[in-house]
Parts: sequence; structure tokens; C-alpha cells
Amino acid sequence: MSEDNSVDTDPSALEPTDASIYAKQVAPRQRQKPSTAMWLGLGALVILALAVVFVLPSVVTEYELPLERRVEEVTQSATAVSQVTETAVSPFEEAQRSIQRKQSQDVLAELLELQGQLDLLEVEAWGQEDYEAALSTASIGDEYYRTQEFDLATESYSNGSNALAELIESVPNVLAQLLIDAENALTASDTQTAQDRYSLALVLQPDNEDAQIGLARAQVLDEVLTLMDQAEDLFDDGELEAARDLYEQIVGLDSYNEAAPQRISEIDAQIRENEFSAIMSEGYALLQADDPELAIATFQRAAAMGINQQQAQAAIQQTETQVANAQINGFQQEITAAEANERWQDAVDAYDQVLEIDANLLFAIQGQELANQRATLNQLLVNAIEAPERLSENDVYEENLRYYFIGRDIENPGPVLSAQLDELQVLLENSQVPIDIDFISDTFTEVTLLKIGDLGKFEQTSMALKPGNYVAVGRRPGYRDVREEFTVGFGQTPDSVVVQCIERVVATNR
Repeated sequence: MSEDNSVDTDPSALEPTDASIYAKQVAPRQRQKPSTAMWLGLGALVILALAVVFVLPSVVTEYELPLERRVEEVTQSATAVSQVTETAVSPFEEAQRSIQRKQSQDVLAELLELQGQLDLLEVEAWGQEDYEAALSTASIGDEYYRTQEFDLATESYSNGSNALAELIESVPNVLAQLLIDAENALTASDTQTAQDRYSLALVLQPDNEDAQIGLARAQVLDEVLTLMDQAEDLFDDGELEAARDLYEQIVGLDSYNEAAPQRISEIDAQIRENEFSAIMSEGYALLQADDPELAIATFQRAAAMGINQQQAQAAIQQTETQVANAQINGFQQEITAAEANERWQDAVDAYDQVLEIDANLLFAIQGQELANQRATLNQLLVNAIEAPERLSENDVYEENLRYYFIGRDIENPGPVLSAQLDELQVLLENSQVPIDIDFISDTFTEVTLLKIGDLGKFEQTSMALKPGNYVAVGRRPGYRDVREEFTVGFGQTPDSVVVQCIERVVATNR
């Protein structure tokens, strides 16, 4: 009990300091003679408080005030610190303060990590104002930290950390705007701005394909612009091939350049247009030189280029029309001459050639029909005149008589037709006048005149026959038959017709 009596249990003896809070809470238990376990627990608390005071600060030294260099404070003796701590702050409060300090340091560590990320993203190039504002907010926490107002320090650090986190979250939007600005600068031929924006975009996202392509384009932009100016000058001077070569160099430097391929297409089209015009001019020159066939071949070569085909086809059609008209004019002259000379078959042939050129020409259609009729009549008259002996046949006579009257009905028959009709008229008239023909035989031969009848056996007889061809057949038993052909009239009338079977037929034994 002497040990218990050594502790002053008078409450008025304790000062109301922060360090005595925990002591006030345990005073009633001292008056009730606490157990040994209670004393051991109290000792453990004291040891823990001492550890918080002396050990924990050294452990967390690396987290303390990281935004600025640590200023070494004047070292105080452990005894003095112990005395101040024991008299000013209770172990429990010191423990709570240590926890708050640790929370503040944890938030600060997160802030520093975000700061490091933003530094790698070169935040000062795209978010300097917000970045500095966030750090300024965080630096206020340093002041609270120095005065050990850890809750307020934690709040300031959290605000700064949140602001930095918002900056990091804004990176996609910043990146998108950088790409827009870079593209606009590239379009405006602002080489430096384009390079700066694309480079910064690659800092934010190194694998961004648009930024990689854009930076590569921006790096050759000055050279591309120089080549573009040179190419335009060459184009204006009409040096199309040289201009196209420069535009192709531009495409080689910047395959994403849209203007160069378009200009190449325009130049190619202009070159083809010039070539087309040259070929067409060549064709017209050939046409003027009266070489229409070669002119048409030249125009066809122009049409095969695949451009201005309507123009080329029009030239071909025009030339073919001119050629056709020239050919038709030539055939018309042939037709006129043939009809004038009553060479009707020649006229028919010429009309046929005209209709092959243009089957719709009315003069050729009508003229061909008339020429065919005259050519047919001409041939019939020629046949009748050349074989007048056929007129002895009634049907032949009637047919040729009809042709004769057809010819007589033609107005302005012409000298050839008139002569043919006059000659046919004589032949027709003479073909109907019988001529006496003498027949001689041997009284043994049976004579028959084909198409006329049997004359029988006689030694001599006569018969009136119309002009024409005749056949007399003689038959006699034991003798070979005989056949005598003769013509009556047309200057071919024989003095007499002899029909006698005189060649014996020798019988053969089988």
C-alpha cells in the first residue's frame, strides 16, 4: 500500500493541459487500487507514446514537406522534447496527431505522383495555369503541415491532388485540340506551329498515329511548299511533264498531301486533252488534203483515247458523210451516163452501190426499180432477137409479142430500145409467114416432122412451115433411124430436106 500512497490522488494537483487528458481519465481507477494488469497496460501506453514521439518522426521524415527542401531544424535534446511532450500533449493526442500526419503524408504522396506524371507530359506547355494553381493550393498545405494542422494540410493537399487529377483526365481533350490546332496550322502552311503541336501531342500519346503522320508531314512542309510553287510555275508555262514530275516528288515526300495527287490528275487530263486535240487536228488536215479514209482512221484513234468521244465520233460521222456524199455523187454520174446510153444493168449496179451507202435514199430506191425493169426488158429483147427461130412456138411468140408492146409503151425509149423493137417487130411479123419446104425421101422411109405430124412415105413432097427450128425423123425397118434438123426462115431456109434411111442394121447372134 505504500506504493499506492506515493501517488497523489488529489485532482486539484493536475494541470488542465492537453498532456494530462489521458491522466484525468485514469485517476478514479488509482483511488480504487488498480490491479497489476492495469499498471502493465498503462506502462505499455507510455512506451507507445514515447515511440510515437521519438521513433515515428524519424520513420516518416522522407514524406515531410516534399514540395520544398527540408530545412534542418535546431536539434533539441531528447530530454527537452520529452519534457515538452509530457507536459503539453497526452500520448493519445500525440497518437491521433501522428495518424493525421500519416494521412496528410499519404495524400501528399499521391499528389507528388500526379505531379510526376504531369511533368512527364510536359504539362507546363498545355496546362501551366491550372498546374501552377494546383501546386499553389498544395503549398498552402505545407504551411498547415509546419504548424502541425494536419487536417487542414490534408485538405489542401487533397484539393491540389484533385486539381492535378483533373488535369490528367483532361489529357484526351487536350490531345484532340492539339491535333485540331496542328491540322489547322498544317493547312495554313504554319510549319513551326504544326510541328510544335504534333510533337506535344506525341508527348501526351506517343503511339498516336495521326500525330505521327502529322509530324512527319510538318517536317517536310517547307520543302513541299517550295516544290508546289515551282510546279505551279512550270504548269503556267505549259511545261506539263516537268510540273507533273515535281508533284510526284511531293507525293513521295508527303503521301497524305491531297493537293498534289489532284494536280497530277489534272495535269494528266490536260496532257491527254492536248494529245487528243493534236490528233483531231491531224485528222482534219487529212480531210482537207482529200484523204478521208486516213482522216477517219485518225479520228478513230482519237476516240480510242476515251475522252471527248462525242467530239471524235461526230468528226468520224461528218467525214463518213462527206465520203459517202462524194461516193454517191460519183455513182450518180455513172447512173446518169448508163441510163443515157441505155446500159441498164450498169445503172442497176450503180444504184446497188448507192443503197449500200445509204439504204434510205429515195432517188436510189426509185431509180433502182426502174433500172431493173429496163434491164430486164432489154435482156428479154436481146434474147428474142438472138433466137428468132423460137418464135415459131406459139407461147414464145405470144410472150415476145407482149414484151414488144411493153417496149412500145415506154416514153422516150431511146435509140437502143427503138432499134430493138423495130428489129423484133420484123422478126415477129416474119415468124408468122409460112414458107414452102421441099422434102425428099426414098418411098421406103417413114418420115415424121416433130411437133407437126407424120409425112408418111414419099419420094418428094412439100409443106408450108412458119419460120422456126424443125426436126424431121426417118424410120425404116432393118435400117438405122435418121434425124434431120433444119431452120425455116431467118435466111437459113434450106433448098430441100432429105430424109432417107440408107444404113442397114446388121443383126448380131447372141
